[in-house]
Order: sequence, then C-alpha cells, then structure tokens
Amino acid sequence: MPLFNNKIQSIANLLNAKSELADVHQTIEVLATDSRKISNPEQTLFFALSGQRNGHEFIPELIEKGVKNFVIAEDEWLKKGLPVNFLLVNDTLHALQILATAYRKLFSYPVIGITGSNGKTIVKEWLFQLLSVDHQIVRSPKSYNSQIGVPLSVWQMNDAANLAIFEAGISRPGEMQVLESIIKPTIGVLTNIGAAHDEGFVNRQEKLEEKMKLFDHVNLLIYQKDDLQSYKGTINADKKVNWSFNDKSATVFVKEVDRKINHSKIIAVVNGKEQQIEIPFSDEASIKNAIICWCVLLALDIPQEQIKRRMKELAPIEMRLKLRNGMNNCTIINDSYNSDIGSLEIALDFLKQQQQHAKKTLILSDIVQSGSSPKELYAKVAKLLYAAKIDNLIGIGPEISSQAHLFKLEKEFYNDTEAFLEQFTASRFNNESILLKGARRFEFEQISKLLEQKVHETVFEINLNALIQNLNYYKSKLNPGTKLMAMVKAFSYGSGSFEIANVLQFHKVDYLAVAYVDEGVVLRKSGIKLPIMVMSPDVSAFQGMVQANLEPEIYNFRILNELISFLEVNSKREYLIHLKIDTGMHRLGFLETDIDKLIEILNLHPNLKVASVFSHLAASEDAAEDGFTATQLAILKRVCIKLENALGYTFIKHICNTAGISRHPEAHLDMVRLGLGIYGIDSAVKNNRLLQPIGTLKTTITQIKDLEPGDTVSYNRRGLITKPSRIATVKLGYADGYSRKLGYGVGEMLVNGHRVPIIGTVCMDMLMLDVTGIDCRETDEVIVFNEELRVDELAEKIGTIPYEVLTGISQRVKRVYVYE
Repeated sequence: MPLFNNKIQSIANLLNAKSELADVHQTIEVLATDSRKISNPEQTLFFALSGQRNGHEFIPELIEKGVKNFVIAEDEWLKKGLPVNFLLVNDTLHALQILATAYRKLFSYPVIGITGSNGKTIVKEWLFQLLSVDHQIVRSPKSYNSQIGVPLSVWQMNDAANLAIFEAGISRPGEMQVLESIIKPTIGVLTNIGAAHDEGFVNRQEKLEEKMKLFDHVNLLIYQKDDLQSYKGTINADKKVNWSFNDKSATVFVKEVDRKINHSKIIAVVNGKEQQIEIPFSDEASIKNAIICWCVLLALDIPQEQIKRRMKELAPIEMRLKLRNGMNNCTIINDSYNSDIGSLEIALDFLKQQQQHAKKTLILSDIVQSGSSPKELYAKVAKLLYAAKIDNLIGIGPEISSQAHLFKLEKEFYNDTEAFLEQFTASRFNNESILLKGARRFEFEQISKLLEQKVHETVFEINLNALIQNLNYYKSKLNPGTKLMAMVKAFSYGSGSFEIANVLQFHKVDYLAVAYVDEGVVLRKSGIKLPIMVMSPDVSAFQGMVQANLEPEIYNFRILNELISFLEVNSKREYLIHLKIDTGMHRLGFLETDIDKLIEILNLHPNLKVASVFSHLAASEDAAEDGFTATQLAILKRVCIKLENALGYTFIKHICNTAGISRHPEAHLDMVRLGLGIYGIDSAVKNNRLLQPIGTLKTTITQIKDLEPGDTVSYNRRGLITKPSRIATVKLGYADGYSRKLGYGVGEMLVNGHRVPIIGTVCMDMLMLDVTGIDCRETDEVIVFNEELRVDELAEKIGTIPYEVLTGISQRVKRVYVYE
C-alpha cells in the first residue's frame, strides 16, 4: 500500500498541512519552485519558497497562468477565497523535501548517489551513457544537486525505470543528511575532494565528513583511496571498490596513463590482473572521471570486454547550452549534445527568455531511452512546446516523425539529419530564435555549423549562470522591497546587449540603465519591456527616446527645457524623468541651490512625472572617505524631502553603486544601481569569492616555433631570446582590445593550465607567448582571462581599472553565451 498518491488531498495529509481545497480531485504531476518555469500549470504543485525571491509574491501571476495548487507558509492566502488549492505549512522547502522523501520510498530499484567537489555531473552523464545499454535510467537534469534540485530530480522516478542516478551537492555543514534521506542511495560514488566550496567549512576534513554522510546506508561505495586516508568515520558499505595512482592495494591500481593528443590509454591492476581501457580524452579531469566510471562498471560486474568497448565510445558532455549569433539575424541556442525530457524543459525555459525575435523554432531529434512509449513521450513534448509558445518544429528521427499528428503548430519532419541537410537552404531561416536539441547520434553539429555565424577564433565566453549568481548575491544584501537597477550601458560592460538584458529581465530586476538612447532603442527592438533609464539623453535623439518609451536622466536646465519644448510639440502624455542631483561628485547633476528653480519649472509642467531622484557616490569603496559619503547621502535626502513636499507625490530615491551596496547599507534607500558587480567585480571587496567573473576571453595557438639565443620576436626586435625557447603565436592583438602595455612580459596568459608570459610587442591581430617547457600544440586553447587569471589583475598591471579592460574588448571578438 503506497504511503500516498499524487492526489492533492493525499499530499496535504502527508505534509500535515492546513488546507483550503477548491478542487479535491486535482492530480499532481509536476513540482515547481520557480514561477518563471511553468510548463504544465493545471497539474503543477507550486512551492512558494522564501529567500532572495519570495515565492508568495508570484501567486497571483501563477493563478493567471493556470496554476491551481500551492504549498504556502503565509496564512493570509487562505482567507482570500481564491478558486485554487492551498496547503499551509511551516516551511515550504522542508515540505518539498518531505514529499520527495516519501515519493522515493515507492521505488525499490538501485539508486546511485554521486557527490564530490568536482566532476559530479560529468560522472553522472557518463554513467548514463555507459549503463543505458542495460538499464532504463532516471537521472538528475543537468546539475540539479541542491536542497531544491535533489527533490525535483527524485520526483522524476517512475515505474518504467530500473536505475536512478542522482547528484548531491553541498556548500555548508548540515546539508547532506537531508539529501541522503531524499535520495536514499544504494550505490555511492565519491568523485574527489578538492577546493570547491571550501569557504563553507572550517577545513577540508569537515567537508569530507559532511559529504560522506550521503553514503551512510549504501551497499556499495566507489571512491579514490587517497581521498579517504584522513577520513575518521566508518564506511558501512558491504562492498567497496576503490582506486589509486599510488596505493598498490587499491581495487584498481592505476599504474600508467599513456596520453596522446586526443585520447588516452589507462593501464591498471584490477584484483591482481592487469587490464586497460582507452578513452577519447587526454585531460587530467577526464582521465580521473573515466577511472571512477570504470570502477562503477567493474562493481556492477559488467564484463571487461564490454567495458573496454563502451569506454572507448564515451562522448564529451557539453555541460552548458550556448547562445550565439546565427545567419540572417537569427539567434542560435545550441544544446545538441543530449536529448531527454528534463533537459528539453530547461532549454525551452531558456528559449522563452529570448525576446529579441518574435519567432521561435525548435529543431528536435528523437528522444532516446526515455522509458516511455512514443505516443506518451511525444504527447508530453507537444504539451511542452505549446506551453513554451514554439512557432515552428523541425523533427528529425523516425520516432518523432511517426507522432507528427500530436503537434499542433507549424512543423516538418525528416527521418534523419542527412535528409534535413539535403533540403537545407539558408534563406528559410530569418530573424528567429532557433533551439537545437538532439541526441548525440543525430550529429546536430552538422546543423549548427550551417546556422551559426563563422566566428573569429578569439571569443569572449559569457557565463550567464555566473551573472545570475552575482545578481542574487547583491539581491541578498537588500531589504525586502528595495528595487534594483542594472547597468547595461557600454554594451553591458563589453558583455553584450539584449543577451544580458534578457537574463536580467527574466530574473526580475526593476530597471535597466543605458548610456545613450540608441542603446535603449536596440533593447526595445529586442523585446525588452523593463523600464529603461537613459543616462546621457541627446537632444537629437528625443524622438526615438519617446517612441521607445525610454526615461531620460535630467541633469541640468538646458536638457530639461529642451525636453519640455520637444514634448509640447510631439507628446502631451505624462512622461517619466529621473533627476540627477550633484551631491559632491561634480560631474553631472543639479546642485542643491538649483532645487527651488527646478521645482518652479516642474510645477509649471505637470506632464513631467519624476520617477526617481538620485545621485552618484564619489568614493563609496574608500573607507577614508566615508565621512564624505555620509555628507552626499544627507544632501540627497534633504533635496528629496524638499521635492516631495513641493510636488505632492513620492518617487524612487537612489544613490548606491556596486561598492555602495556592499559597504553602505544605510544608503540603499528605495533602489540601488548595480554595475560591475553583476559582472563579478566589486572594488569595495577585493577577491570576493562569492562573486564569479562572468567572462572568459579565449583564443588559440596559430603557430609554434623553436628559437635560439640571439633570435628576436615581434616588431623592433624587442623580444630577445636568451636561451633555447618555444614561442607560440596566438590570434589576439590590440585590434581585439588587448592593450599594447601588456607586451614585453608584463602580461601573461594560460596555456593548458600554465601561466606563460607575452614576449615582444603586442601586434594588431596577434601576439607571441613564451611556452618553453609547456606541453602544447597548434590549435590549443589559450585563456586571456577567466576566474583564475582575473580581469582586475590585468587592469592592475597596466595601471587601469577593470571597466576599461572589459569595455575595450572589440566587437569583432564574437560573444558566446553559455547557460547551464
């Protein structure tokens, strides 16, 4: 007899919830915690989580979308008489975890639980590749391994599966016991213990002991023996399979790794017998992850000959989908390395965020190894496409083609990728967002090559997940109700235009700010509907500004009077403006002595509505100037009181920039302006480990030469060779925005994990690196800056600021946006 079923009343009983049920017959199929990601509203149970976003605030919006079932922690919702089901609990996150824990108990097949500092998702996906020959597998979507992600993953378990693989990630003590009770793994896999999330623990030992709690009740444990040398706890597993590079007593003693350019041979002694596998990778992380998978297959008694064959066919895992520009003004979202219903939902959510094109196209292959019948599977897919408002479906594969009748939209089908390519014409795709979602065997990379713009081999890769994390970090510092304006001026500090604005809009910032009218017009044409403040409104662009409903910053009487004159002729409607007050920066803004005259003009023109009054802190990051900062804040407050009294209404007040958010909570007021902090840099907090740089600038090695003492490199023979050296030429120069000041050994880059100096002069399109002693080859990737070699370090070396480095990256360097 099951503990519960998926009827709303049964769930209410399980959660011991106080309930108001408008429809006791509701059946729950989907659990949701994000109001922006609802695909099947009628059968969704929404958990209103509290945190950086209070889920209760979005209940009215969700009811409009058709959601009928809610788990809440605020009892006033029970009194509103709404025609939906409410389950009132003390803690909505705990309720989600209780529900998932009970649901997990309905299934008795093996469950693999994976934890570790790195490699969890890769190992999970490789195990899926290796074991799906023998099993129907349920697994965590992408890297759903948190206190929220794990319950959502476990809810996917079903009777058609006979194996589950779930990740568990933690960042502080006390978290793993909760995840263990939900996953209840029967097989444990520890990938490694490294530096990731060290900041949440007293030391590495405490982190190891916390992670090991996932394996309290497993029957089988796979681990690296060296990682557990310091572990003082008890391993309760009946069966243990361990591996080591050093300890010959390990179950799998790896005695040799023979690395080639794009493959490796791993030779090990397994239970006293020498065996080997070959994998199509040569980097250290892939080798370790492959050894872990080898151990799992050995533990599951897969014959060695089968293991060898399967390991040799391992496919790379693209962890993140990529957004880049395509032909004919299209946007291409490439997620063509895996195809399952969970990752399809994630990709469709990301596609919905893209507002720059009215038309949305999905190119989708057969979804392999789903465990469902084609009719059942593609009926669910059809429902997802309808909810995501997909305009056009191109289906590739015999299974999806056989279910064409289920899709009520513009559609076409092909039996395989080759058939599609034979019919391909570039002119058929114009001004649309195109999502590629295909199983690996369909080789969608052939399609992406046709659709994507050819890119310069130097690319600026923008990590949208890091941007979201940084945004949420600053939101967590604000009081409830404090608004946030995101600065997207100067091409979002070099990071992009609508690509960044779409993410910020989806994650519900309150305002955007641009420098010039044309930047705002581009965002409007790209579907951005947020209020947009223009910081430097040029009189000649007033027409475009008004038509695009942009809100100007007014900083002196000339601009104010020009706007009044323009509006008298061109628009009689109420028009929002933002008044800038000069409180001591002395760059732009009205002085306190100007306020009486300003009030007089505003009262004569009531169609001008003040949306906000603000100022700019001159030294918010400098503790020595905190007294001056306090003076600036006091001036702004005085001015605002005077303006509100005279105008007879209130408006938004703001003064804090990024550093001000961090150092001056007393100055947060009604809104803050977040600039470079979104992009991972805060001048107020050096080396803030809670912020992630969002950009990685990368290029490639074009040529490698061996030079002798006396040879010289680059212009004016300024790079002198003093010993036998290897010199690599890379495709990056000052035309790409890389400063010439970084030449002559000042600047460094990363080649295969090693810092190497620049030698000689930086040229327009190229520069040279001294790679002596480094294992590298032509076409290898070179990192210009990332989270290790940070932008602020480069800026400091040449006496500038990170803003200048980022905004200086040339537009010829193609931006690629990645999202997990």
